[in-house]
Amino acid sequence: MSHARHTEEIAARWLLRQQEDGWSADDQTELDAWLDAAAEHKVAYWRLEHGWSKVDRLAALKSPSAAPRRISRLRGFWRPVAVAASVAACLAVGAAVWSVPGLFQAKDFHTDIGVRETVPLADGSKVELNTQTRLRTAVTRRTREVWLDRGEAYFEVAHDASRPFVVHAGAKTVTVLGTKFSVRRNGDQVEVAVVEGRVRVADASWPAVTPPPVLTRGDTAIAAGPSMIVAAKSVERVANELSWREGVLTFDQSTLADAAGEFNRYNRKKLVIADGPTAQMRIGGSFEAENVEAFARLLQQAYGLRVDDTGETVKISQ
Repeated sequence: MSHARHTEEIAARWLLRQQEDGWSADDQTELDAWLDAAAEHKVAYWRLEHGWSKVDRLAALKSPSAAPRRISRLRGFWRPVAVAASVAACLAVGAAVWSVPGLFQAKDFHTDIGVRETVPLADGSKVELNTQTRLRTAVTRRTREVWLDRGEAYFEVAHDASRPFVVHAGAKTVTVLGTKFSVRRNGDQVEVAVVEGRVRVADASWPAVTPPPVLTRGDTAIAAGPSMIVAAKSVERVANELSWREGVLTFDQSTLADAAGEFNRYNRKKLVIADGPTAQMRIGGSFEAENVEAFARLLQQAYGLRVDDTGETVKISQ
């Protein structure tokens, strides 16, 4: 058995174990240790995980109870058969990738509240992680893949026509060759904004009845589940949406409730809007993302709102 196949078989066994009842904290610790032991462990596991989740989504579309039945069948099957079938689905990884040292980079990154981080990738691309973001990367000689599990990231992708750069954000896949764009994920809601170049946004869980939309400079796509809308925005508005890269939040006639939600992504001290009329007030301007107190003072001065600072929250009311 090749080294690549052996690694994929172990990864498949881990995924099968996670589906069983009784998965414990000790089991998770053991899995984490195996993943951290080698970069190829992470890549094999992530590829299988993504492939299986896609199968589950397609099965669920066909029948709401199909995915649970699939898991039950896997539990009931002789495990080597299930493992072999799963490994066969991932042979595209290629044994050559694993057998030659230095051909891959597999890492995961996360940022805490209010923290931003710039991550260089092995192919020359660069990723900027916004607050409360978790990102996994797998860059090989043949492929370039990223999984955005939560949060927001800005990508500057090095051009390489032979290796499309693919971002997986839930059921959505964003594919590019070389461009600058951002992806924000909150559960199954995904937003893509393009600063430069062209990106294709597809849904892995739905059949491609029509070609997936291609976004160009100034375009934004907002998706919730299988639904997606593409809006042609000005380059200036897209730049405002990315002002977080400079530590600034920019609002253009946003409700105070939405503005408070944005501030709360960056700060442990939370803004609380006390009543409906105050929540629906419209505001505009640019503000320091990590200075809740200054924002509250401006609201008090400009609109005469009441501000109550408890130390843990800032309550805004009329």
